[in-house]
Amino acid sequence: MSRNYKINDQSKLHFISFATINWIDVFARPAYKDIIVDSLNYCVKNKGLEVYAWCIMSNHVHLIIGSETANQSHIIRDLKKHTSKTIVKAIFDNPQESRKEWMLWMFERAGKLNSNNQTFQFWQQHNQPIELNTNFLMEQKLNYIHSNPVEAGFVREPQDYPYSSATDYAGGKGMVEIMLLN
Repeated sequence: MSRNYKINDQSKLHFISFATINWIDVFARPAYKDIIVDSLNYCVKNKGLEVYAWCIMSNHVHLIIGSETANQSHIIRDLKKHTSKTIVKAIFDNPQESRKEWMLWMFERAGKLNSNNQTFQFWQQHNQPIELNTNFLMEQKLNYIHSNPVEAGFVREPQDYPYSSATDYAGGKGMVEIMLLN
């Protein structure tokens, strides 16, 4: 397994980010973001993933994750594999997708350049996990995740962005089952 995927201490929480190839704005469409939401919830319910914070931006995803029972690297590998196939199929099957041919061409081109792929490459290969071993680092990454949509100009307040755990931290109920950081 590549060093860029490897989470060394499975007992610790980690901040990870992963982006689409060439930073393609796939997640401008809610249908594709919903695939990520559904996949995260599936991993929480069935694979032992603990999600503490999350945010889906137009071309990347940020997470704070942990797991007491499963290998975090393996869960993220499987999540990325599943979502890449499901999203590419959703793009292919969507007659209203105006960027369909271009996006599929980009994913196929990237896939041909990478021997790890059979056809398409949707996600960039790395996750760049950062072990959250101090409260300062945890709070810094939590604030970073939740302020991302505000900085991008999507919303004025973090809790107003539905594709983020900021709603949960503001006392509401978000779209992904999370565990709040203390």
